[in-house]
Amino acid sequence: MNDLEFLEKLLAIPSPSGGEDIFAEYLIAQMRKMGFVAHRDEAGNVVGTVGNPAAENHVVLLGHMDTVPGFIPVRWEGDTLYGRGAVDAKGPLTAFVLAAAQVAPKLTNARVTVIGAVEEESHGWGSQYLAQTMAAPSCAIIGEPSAWDCITLGYKGRLLMEYSLTQPGGHSAGEFVGPAEHAVTFWNSVRRYAGAYNQEALAQGRKGRFYTLDPALRDLHTYSDGLNDYVEMTIVARLPPGFGMADLLEKMDSWAHAAKLTFRGSDPAYQSEKNTPPVRALLRAIRAEGGKPAFKLKTGTSDMNTVGPVWECPMVAYGPGDSSLDHTPHEHIDAAEFRRGVAVLARALETLGGG
Repeated sequence: MNDLEFLEKLLAIPSPSGGEDIFAEYLIAQMRKMGFVAHRDEAGNVVGTVGNPAAENHVVLLGHMDTVPGFIPVRWEGDTLYGRGAVDAKGPLTAFVLAAAQVAPKLTNARVTVIGAVEEESHGWGSQYLAQTMAAPSCAIIGEPSAWDCITLGYKGRLLMEYSLTQPGGHSAGEFVGPAEHAVTFWNSVRRYAGAYNQEALAQGRKGRFYTLDPALRDLHTYSDGLNDYVEMTIVARLPPGFGMADLLEKMDSWAHAAKLTFRGSDPAYQSEKNTPPVRALLRAIRAEGGKPAFKLKTGTSDMNTVGPVWECPMVAYGPGDSSLDHTPHEHIDAAEFRRGVAVLARALETLGGG
């Protein structure tokens, strides 16, 4: 089975968040055939290691096995492979496995651990478990699509909040303000707050979406049981670096009035430095493969937001694929893009491993 057949097989095994078991068992079997010492940890993550198990130089390649829901028929159209996870993020995870296996014989003074985490697309349980239990490696690369010739240095943070309000029903011709209107008023207050913050950020020279506060209304649902009227609303806010949430949370509490606010989790933004061993290794590798490397800052979140602040080691995100295809119904990856990504990772691992 060649590299693209391996990727195609992995895309053909559905693995939505919480349903990674079949995919994980197949991945472990294939990693063992490639020379990895592989197992599943207590969180369900697949963990495979090659190289010198006693080496202090420890490089971690952290990808994730799960995908968002939605079946995309796995197929080739010319040199393009379609399938859920082709870029987010089975493509980068597969590239990690292939690259690590390729350089394994040269890792006499280093060890490389490839991890396929669970539930990155939902609750982030896999990376949370690693942050709690795994010692900080020498450096880490997070498996997310950056394009084969680009390196991702950071991700914005995220705040997930649910708004709910119940009040006695009444005739629509009455003068009372219904729960739907209260929810819209609350949402408009959040939008105004973000607009003011972003104007100040721009005035201070922080340009670009990586430095803006971006709330998004993900769901608004109203209903009635004949006695009471209800509204439920979900808001996701993308947070810039250095954003202090205390003031926003206090404001939200004052805007809520009788509504209930439930915060489902938050992740701070994370941005790594440019002059670090993984950055230098990837820059060198991309140039060696004929590319002109560039840096990216992402407006979403990844496992970097979870493990970065805890491990405090040199860290970047890298992987073949176009991230604009994440979660879309036409997710795909080009064969040449994928192979270049594998080649870049292999060169970078050889450098990081001391080869």
